[in-house]
Amino acid sequence: MTINNKHMKNLLKIVFIALTVSLNAQTRSAQKSGLLVKGTPESVGMSSERLSRIDNMCKEAVESGDLPGIVALVARKGKIVFHEAYGMADDQSKRKMKKDDIFRIASQSKAITSTAVMMLWEEGKFRLDDPISKYIAEFENPMVLSSFRYGDTTYIAIPAVREITIRHLLTHTSGIGYAEIDPDERIKLIHEKAGIITAFTTDDVSIAENIKKLAKLPLHHNPGEKYTYSLGLDVLGYFVEIVSGMPFDEFLRKRLFEPLGMDDTWFYLPESRADRLVTVQKRESEEWVKYPITFYDTDYPITGAMKYFSGGGGLSSTAKDYATFLQMYLNGGELNGTRILSRTTVQSVMGNQTGDLFGGDKSYYGLAFGVVTSKGQDAGGEGSEGTFSWGGYFNTSYFADPVEQTIGIIMKQTRGPVNDETGWKFRLLVNQAIDD
Repeated sequence: MTINNKHMKNLLKIVFIALTVSLNAQTRSAQKSGLLVKGTPESVGMSSERLSRIDNMCKEAVESGDLPGIVALVARKGKIVFHEAYGMADDQSKRKMKKDDIFRIASQSKAITSTAVMMLWEEGKFRLDDPISKYIAEFENPMVLSSFRYGDTTYIAIPAVREITIRHLLTHTSGIGYAEIDPDERIKLIHEKAGIITAFTTDDVSIAENIKKLAKLPLHHNPGEKYTYSLGLDVLGYFVEIVSGMPFDEFLRKRLFEPLGMDDTWFYLPESRADRLVTVQKRESEEWVKYPITFYDTDYPITGAMKYFSGGGGLSSTAKDYATFLQMYLNGGELNGTRILSRTTVQSVMGNQTGDLFGGDKSYYGLAFGVVTSKGQDAGGEGSEGTFSWGGYFNTSYFADPVEQTIGIIMKQTRGPVNDETGWKFRLLVNQAIDD
């Protein structure tokens, strides 16, 4: 059999990529914590009676019409002690919510993308204070918005005083805006005019295309000066592709999700999992109905081009999968004998990277999460100092407390006005159930 030069080059390329992936696969650890498994509350120092208050809260929220459905999970010391489903995954079809149903986790994707970045950082691929333009040339010489004309959406921008770094992107201090959901209408209009994708799309667009357009648009402010929630994690999803030489979805699958056993976490769901996707619903005339198409279609995880891998908001997952991810962090970067991050890297991830730019004296932002300070702990209801947390656009949220070794995840799928107090109550009720 004769192999021509073109076929030989392709073969060598495949072999090189395979070897690269193999060399950079996650390593075995001398530590071997167990996978998250079911346990009794009392075996890990929690009260069954007090945990029942979470059950009552969720039932009441559904029965009163405040929410269509909920999945709640509590774990402590590596054991799942509460995991229940309530209400409907789709009210119109009367499909009941199940514990393994899949939710659009939106901005909960950010911590996963940040973790991917730090995995590559550990390999010495870059420095956190490298300018992003070193890897994505379009970001060279960033500009800051100076003035704006609403009549024709033209603007004047002035040179930024410094380049955007990888650390700026991780910590939302780059000055990049957030397209359709930006609180500054000027930035929102500029992004709309440029056709920037916020996070979700059914269109045939790649992250490379979107990020290169974004790079040429003005910033809110000079990099490093303020905390401004941004598309920076989408930029970093593309950055991961460049540095790793792999599509972002493939990197996460091979390097993070498969090693952790997160089999239900995807940008776009395989057909075998599509029927477990919870419907995004809104309250209308005393009923819960499917949320309509706006600047995105809520069916994006199961329809359309399935091509845009949004590091800032594109993933879908289950409560248990996300709890698994958080448990890895509580274990100092290891789970089931696989080392994802070094304990020393986790320490940096949890460190104060933003001073008082983020949450005043009660919380700060690290490299992946919002983190509670001692004053936040003492104020009550937020957990111990060092508790890390975040949430998502479709009404999901989580926290993990490294002192108490607790994880709390509450998943819902709603948009529009809701009378929902389960988020803050849930964290309080998890903490009050500790009984050791």
